[in-house]
Amino acid sequence: MSSTTRFAPSPNGLLHVGHALSAIIAHDTAQLNGGRFLLRIEDIDLERRRPEFVAAIFEDLRWLGLAWEEPVLVQSEHFNEYLAAADKLIGMGLLYPCFATRSEIAAAADPEKADPDGAPRYPGLWKGASAEQIGERMATGDTPALRLNMDAALDVLRAKLGDKPLTFTEIGEDGTAQTIAAEPHRWGDAIIVRKDVPASYHLSVVVDDARQGVTNVTRGRDLFAATDLQRLLQELLDLPEPLYSHHRVICWADGRKLSKSNQDMGLRALRDEGATPADIRKVIGLACPELIPVRIYSI
Repeated sequence: MSSTTRFAPSPNGLLHVGHALSAIIAHDTAQLNGGRFLLRIEDIDLERRRPEFVAAIFEDLRWLGLAWEEPVLVQSEHFNEYLAAADKLIGMGLLYPCFATRSEIAAAADPEKADPDGAPRYPGLWKGASAEQIGERMATGDTPALRLNMDAALDVLRAKLGDKPLTFTEIGEDGTAQTIAAEPHRWGDAIIVRKDVPASYHLSVVVDDARQGVTNVTRGRDLFAATDLQRLLQELLDLPEPLYSHHRVICWADGRKLSKSNQDMGLRALRDEGATPADIRKVIGLACPELIPVRIYSI
């Protein structure tokens, strides 16, 4: 079964061995299944993106021996497509403006309720705000974020699916498929369009995966819960559903994830110290190419 995979780093720091694990798994999964490997630059965070980090991504991946299709999709060049998807959700009555600050949300949120990322679940401060209230705030020059009305979205989903649950297919390391029940309600009224840029991670990812024909999303288990919300957006926007494979995340012995900002196990530093691509495969536990990712079986 041919597959299209992608590696989608953000150019806000140098790549480390955790990124190497994700990139190699995506690359080798595509090769193993006679498919396509894509590179995508997820740079919607305009304040943190740096051109030198984009160049470093290309350099590090080529050093690892990876090759990808050209041209590379750069998200900051496609804001119009993300806005078009948001407009569709607005037309369905599923997005509403929110002017609340992080501190206001934290002060009003239920401390017992958090989203899967650990952030306070949005307490609905601007949910149901009148057109007059919104207009008054807009008149001050303030720009709102656009949040998903989760209750309304789930109503639309039930009308579409009926008694069929929202699910996704997780492909294990042995290539077998497991059906997982998605639980998007855990995210609450998530931000779909940010205040500072006309997109969000969740919206841009589903739009780009569909546009690029990605059939297999391979990424770390730290993004497992994100699949719930992304599957909901795929259904609302009538986008195709890819298969998912969430691999282990490389951490320090105390459980901390590797950090770009701390330059933890950076590929450039390891290369400068004399490491080879084969050494990196050993470090991340992929020394034997035949043990890398998964052969995708028909399901």
